[in-house]
Amino acid sequence: MSASLVLWQKQMKKSLVHSEEIVGTLIQPILWVVLFGVGMRSLMEAVGPGEGDGYMTFVLPGIVALTVVGGAIGGGSAWLNERLMGIVKEYLVAPIPRLSILMGNALSITTKVLIQSIIIMLVGILMGADLSANPLGWLGGFLLIAGYGIGFSGIAIAVASKTDSSEGYHMMIFMLQLPLLFWSNSLYPLATLPTWMRVGAMLNPTTYVVTGLRTITMAPSADVAAVDTIAIWICFAVIAVFAVSGMGLALRAFKSAIK
Repeated sequence: MSASLVLWQKQMKKSLVHSEEIVGTLIQPILWVVLFGVGMRSLMEAVGPGEGDGYMTFVLPGIVALTVVGGAIGGGSAWLNERLMGIVKEYLVAPIPRLSILMGNALSITTKVLIQSIIIMLVGILMGADLSANPLGWLGGFLLIAGYGIGFSGIAIAVASKTDSSEGYHMMIFMLQLPLLFWSNSLYPLATLPTWMRVGAMLNPTTYVVTGLRTITMAPSADVAAVDTIAIWICFAVIAVFAVSGMGLALRAFKSAIK
């Protein structure tokens, strides 16, 4: 565990020195909040007065999930760069468990996405999102975000461990990003989807982190509650399994890459 904390500290210091990394990953979700969220709210207002009041509240958890995925992709890219520069080989010389190397990087990625998610939530509030004042809800929300971040960072590290090309990494990982966002309930309710899309969305961990965030971090409202039909304990269970599976995939890919 101490080795993981040392690597976490190293990565966090690097981010403080190169703050453009965090700023860069924030630009896209902020644009989603400001342009897509506000634009869709205006469209729904045009359809019917009051129809767009809850849309920013509805869509904000999906944009937070997008922020997490973007941060994990950036963390995987940093891992790939360390591999190509030979820094990972220096880690392997140290008498520490292989898992601690991965956990140190995954924890640093998760810390960054938590900070970024808080910023996105604050931007959402400024744009009209209605958030809950319950501190326990926020704590649960952070746990969901952290679990989702660990799981997807594991996937990103696994992909980065299997390729020696930065272009190849981004091509493979971005093939996952858009389906994760659009093939879920991030932007539209599950009930509005055709059956085949709804089945796919129920297999997507993004659906469970988004539903969980809507349930416990957004203020209670008919617009939001009416579309969330998944029990909160199921959301936590799925995200926990996703986190463990993601790190297991990363460990397996890492061990295979260093043979």
